[in-house]
Amino acid sequence: MLEFVIGGILIIIVLLIIGLIFRKKVYDNVDRLEAWKMDIMNRHVTSELAKVKQLNLSGETQEKFESWKESWDIILTRELPDMEEYLLDAEEAADKFRITASRKNLQHVENSLQNIEGNIEDMYKELDHLLNSEQYVRQEIKELDPRIKELKKYLLHNRTQFGRAEIVFESELTKVDKRLSEYSMLTDDGNYIEAQELIEVLKDEIENIEERISAFPDLYRQCKQLIPEQMKELLRGMAEMEEEGYRVQQFGFEKEIKQYENLLKSAIRELDNGETNTIQESLEQMDERLNEMFQLLEKEAKAKSIVESQFPNERQHLTDIKQQVESTSTQIKELQQTYYLEEADLELFLSIEKWLAKTENQFEQIEKDYEDRKANHLEIKDKLDTFSEDLDKLDKAQEDFQLQIKDLRKDEMEAKEKIAALKKQLIYTDKKLQKSNMPGIPSFIINTLEESVEKCELVLNQLQKHPLDMGKVQHSISEANKSVNNFVEQTNLLLDQARLVELAIQYGNRYRSGHPLLAAQLSEAEKLFRNYKYENALETVVKALEDIDPNAMAKIEEMDKAFQQTAN
Repeated sequence: MLEFVIGGILIIIVLLIIGLIFRKKVYDNVDRLEAWKMDIMNRHVTSELAKVKQLNLSGETQEKFESWKESWDIILTRELPDMEEYLLDAEEAADKFRITASRKNLQHVENSLQNIEGNIEDMYKELDHLLNSEQYVRQEIKELDPRIKELKKYLLHNRTQFGRAEIVFESELTKVDKRLSEYSMLTDDGNYIEAQELIEVLKDEIENIEERISAFPDLYRQCKQLIPEQMKELLRGMAEMEEEGYRVQQFGFEKEIKQYENLLKSAIRELDNGETNTIQESLEQMDERLNEMFQLLEKEAKAKSIVESQFPNERQHLTDIKQQVESTSTQIKELQQTYYLEEADLELFLSIEKWLAKTENQFEQIEKDYEDRKANHLEIKDKLDTFSEDLDKLDKAQEDFQLQIKDLRKDEMEAKEKIAALKKQLIYTDKKLQKSNMPGIPSFIINTLEESVEKCELVLNQLQKHPLDMGKVQHSISEANKSVNNFVEQTNLLLDQARLVELAIQYGNRYRSGHPLLAAQLSEAEKLFRNYKYENALETVVKALEDIDPNAMAKIEEMDKAFQQTAN
């Protein structure tokens, strides 16, 4: 029971402490908001608003001043005093530990003070804007008025450069000058912001007039003098070139120049009305195109002499190629009686003949265009350049084909020389074999020899055939070459083995009487030797000797080297 009593007392104490802390926070907030309120009341808002009195207190300025003054009076006499009641209510609620009510009153005061701060800030901004507008307008007026006078003076001194547009620009400047006088009326009525807006509009108009006046003389001179002179010079040059035989009509420049004359008339009308914005780009494009025309005429002048000299050269080149192709065609017919020509080679030559026919047609068309004057010299030159490149490729193709045909006879001679050399090598190796002291020749050597002879005979037979198929001949020569080389290699190896066996047995005879096992192995080697098994005989005798003398093989090779030197 005592525990419950103590617990209840502790809870009451805790709640009391929390309540006291909350009440302390409320008092602190009340003091803070009260100080904030007093700070606002003590601000020199009235003296700040009084700055507007240096302006004309009429019209828009008068309205704004009265509005600001009324707003400040409401803040001082109504809104701020009303807050005192809310602060007292918050304290009373805190004394009674009414937390929600106290917070609600404090929040209301907080929000009201923030709104008042915002209203004061807005008044200051509007005041600054109004004061700055008056100062800005006065400064701009000092700058704009001399600019207008300077522009009028410039027009007067340079009126010949502006033509009819001088009156237009003068009129626009007069209108701007007249509207500039509206500034005084607006400021006298206290409408400083409206005066600033007027100045901004007039400033933009003056800048636009300045830009147009600045750009006008050059544009006017281009339209009235420079570009017309260019077009006259171009037409005069075209007429002279036409008389000298140049084909300038095909360019169609007269039609373009006529269009440009109409464009210039339209541009001059716009300039007479003081308009310059859309003309600059058109004149630049016109000038660029006229320069292109001059360049094309220069190229036409150069192209004429080139074409006149290039036509005979290309015609002769085409004739030479045609004669070479016809000669190649005759050679092919003759070669087909002697040689077998691959289908691919015949198709290649057929494509060359078609290529030639197409090239002849192209040249005839170029000649026709030239004679009918359907194209200017520059176009003819471009076509001739392309034709010349194609003709060079055709010439290269037919030359390569001619070399390919010549290679048939060359390949035949090389094949005959090669088979003769192989037969000579075969005979020489066979004689070496027959002259040797070997008891006999192994069957695999005989078979290799027979195979080599057969392959050589096959080549000789193919060389006798008509038409001669060099593809098959070259394949057979390759096979014969492999076979003969194999025979020579195997024969030389066999002769070396037989000779070394004899030398090894001779060397081993010195140990035969004292080594019965060696004597038996030597007898075995001699038996293998007599049975034409020279490789096995060599392995047997060398192995037997190395058991007695590890350096036996080296000594036998020295004996063979000395024997070879003596034989040579």
